[in-house]
Amino acid sequence: MLNWLKRVLGSDWEVVPAGGLTGDAYLATKDNQRLFLKRNSSPFLAVLSAERIVPKLIWTKRMENGDVITAQEWLEGRELKPAEMRHLRVADLLRKIHQSSELLYMLMRLGKKPITSDDSFRMIKERLTQTDLLQSHEQVKISLDYLEKLLPITRKQKLVVCHGDLNHNNLLLTDEGHLYLIDWDNALIADPVIDYGMILNWYIPKENWKEWLNSYGIAEDDHLIGRMYWYLLIDTLYYLCWHKERDENSKFVERLTNLHDLNNQIKVLI
Repeated sequence: MLNWLKRVLGSDWEVVPAGGLTGDAYLATKDNQRLFLKRNSSPFLAVLSAERIVPKLIWTKRMENGDVITAQEWLEGRELKPAEMRHLRVADLLRKIHQSSELLYMLMRLGKKPITSDDSFRMIKERLTQTDLLQSHEQVKISLDYLEKLLPITRKQKLVVCHGDLNHNNLLLTDEGHLYLIDWDNALIADPVIDYGMILNWYIPKENWKEWLNSYGIAEDDHLIGRMYWYLLIDTLYYLCWHKERDENSKFVERLTNLHDLNNQIKVLI
């Protein structure tokens, strides 16, 4: 991979790994030019670039083995700090994404199908059964009961393009003050509460939820909060299965603690 990139770019480019979990990202440097290279990014990247949601896409090239390499401009900047997630500009960017008909049209053209709450409930129930978690952990059983009780309020929602992994590490603030949302590998078409629910739960004090939601453009109500916890439960159960399947015991225990906390919050809600 590294040799192929050097061959395509030319010997005057220095190419080094850029880190990350997959090992498929690289930084290429030549004089004052710098590019961020990644293997097999989604074709969705082009429209995200056009909408200025991610750094500008410079070119796309296909490797001999069929893999596709994308090159984006490298921008000086930093990840957002957790406390900065409550800033209203985060809500503004998220609203722009969720209201974009261009993003929705392109993602559907790429073959993405909308995921309803009924789809999500069916899939997590099957996975919990396959991993034996439903039979072996009381908190998992309690969670599934809550999911079933709250399922009706999650239906008939407008489904939009969602990022699916809203955390401060994926928000890039450039030195020039532009905010980008990066790492779209988990993009999906679903209820937007999937995105802003993560922000509210992990970064915003409850006393500030109303203000943040108002800046996003919606009003807080019991159904909205119920939907938020519904998807947080789904997300936590998904990762519980993930860590169970990989024998990652410490992370599994951590997720189980998160699940217990969510169950307690929902118990008060309903």
